Amino acid sequence: MFTFRASFALRASKRTFATVSHGEPNFRIPVIDFSNFRSANSPTEKKQTADEIVSAFKDSGFIYLANHGIPSETVKTAFMKSKEFFALPQHVKDSLAWEDPRSNRGYVKIGRERVTQSADLAEIAALRRKAPDFKESMEIGRDWDSEWKNQWPQETDTPVFKRTMLDFYQTCHELHVHVMRSIALGLDLEESFFDDKINDQCHNMRLLSYPPVWRAVLEGEGQARAGAHSDYGTLTLLFQDSVGGLEAKNPHTGRFLPAPPIPNTIVVNVGDLLARWSNDVLRSTLHRVVAPPATKINDTEILTPARQSIAFFCNPNFSAEVSCLPNCGKEAKYPPVNTGDYIVGRLAVTYS
Repeated sequence: MFTFRASFALRASKRTFATVSHGEPNFRIPVIDFSNFRSANSPTEKKQTADEIVSAFKDSGFIYLANHGIPSETVKTAFMKSKEFFALPQHVKDSLAWEDPRSNRGYVKIGRERVTQSADLAEIAALRRKAPDFKESMEIGRDWDSEWKNQWPQETDTPVFKRTMLDFYQTCHELHVHVMRSIALGLDLEESFFDDKINDQCHNMRLLSYPPVWRAVLEGEGQARAGAHSDYGTLTLLFQDSVGGLEAKNPHTGRFLPAPPIPNTIVVNVGDLLARWSNDVLRSTLHRVVAPPATKINDTEILTPARQSIAFFCNPNFSAEVSCLPNCGKEAKYPPVNTGDYIVGRLAVTYS
């Protein structure tokens, strides 16, 4: 196991949803070889890897997952098809627009979303007007849902896009199941504890495009490619390109630490519902996307390069009740919550 480590000076902050901690200022994002779990030669070896994962999630809420079982060509194909989608004419993408937080499917144009930790509608609206997130996205859910349908482009516009994304969605779900099994073992639960609580595949796969942008645009007050936020569900699987820009907040100091791309790894972080499930034993950490190194065009203009990523937001079944686990602390910090109500409520205040 390798680690990415840094320490920073104190800076106070206000947070609403992500886990708060005080203590050791060092911040670690370990690289964990997941083949030691998936292909373990013994229960002891499997438990050791599970303990490493849970330890990292207690400390920083983030890991790099290596040897995760998803072929690099599969990821490369998903990125290629994502790039093809975002290259479509704007009017074609707009015809597939995101419409409802209960569905959470469709195209989100630049400026429509403003991720934040605030729960105040007026404050979020002001942030969206002043400093919207400079990105566009395509949101994809399970395709067999009886009520909410995905917004697919025409096959002639992006051949094999739908098939590629559905296959990738299933691949990511299967990895999610394995990682949740490792977390169960690391929390001294039965390995299958979460299986019947995540099998409805109520996830959200987000294709992300961060277009080239003048650095001056991103240097405005409160402006970022994606503002500081925590995620809503159990885990997020983040596939990055080589450009970078992801930063995670050291919960001990309040400073942001770059989480640079490491080839053939997936960045995995804990979401708010898993932190809540674990009674804050596992940490939901604030993170953001900032401008990577830019290209100087002339004496006055600097251009930040385009960036691509795919985020797979893993969720419990929307019918599941998330209650603090009895083996995670003496007293529950949170009342039980319905997954669907919680996630839809968070989404409803995020979009205009």
